[in-house]
Amino acid sequence: MIEVTKLDSHKILINPDFIEVVEETPDTVISLTTGRKLIVKESRQDIQNLVKSYKREVFGNN
Repeated sequence: MIEVTKLDSHKILINPDFIEVVEETPDTVISLTTGRKLIVKESRQDIQNLVKSYKREVFGNN
């Protein structure tokens, strides 16, 4: 799970395996495969880095 911050400053955990698209419009919008959309404070690049770190943690540095 990765932690992101909603616009109301609440922190939530999301499963990065459900991320379909991350857009900056200029707010960062995360579209999930479930059809849900989340607007978060983190940038697109921050989300990408969080997902990479998560994958490294889960699957190792291979």
